[in-house]
Amino acid sequence: MRNRELTRPEKSQATFEPRIVAFFCNWCTYLAADLAGTSRMKYAPNVRVIRVMCSGRVDPQFVLDAFAHGADGVFIGGCHPGDCHYQEGNYKTLRRFHLLKRVLQQMGIEDERCRLEWISAAEADRVRSTINDMVEKVRALGPLDLIPTEEKVSAEEVAV
Repeated sequence: MRNRELTRPEKSQATFEPRIVAFFCNWCTYLAADLAGTSRMKYAPNVRVIRVMCSGRVDPQFVLDAFAHGADGVFIGGCHPGDCHYQEGNYKTLRRFHLLKRVLQQMGIEDERCRLEWISAAEADRVRSTINDMVEKVRALGPLDLIPTEEKVSAEEVAV
């Protein structure tokens, strides 16, 4: 996501479609999402999936960058505790996630915008229901506006 903004055309609140970035563990959640697709399960198309080898590889800075570049929500999916292919990667994720939630609260970002779920490769239905649930919750919250309108600076003002 380097230097790319998740742009969206100007829309009213009524037609708002959230943009959600998902970091999925290669061995479990990503395979469950793949199974959901091959099983033709229908779920909201609002999620952009990024495959990581382990949820423990998701640095909190990745989440902050996603929000800074226009994401309205971030979803992290990993193996169930005790089932990590890298022994303790998901425990590392859980520790980081608790710290990340505190940082996001201090930034004024609602808890529902960032979610961590343990989903195994066989739980395609859970991927579908979790994605749909998160999209609905973020849609109800509305767009994430990290910079208040009166503080936004135009490109012309910066190029002085």
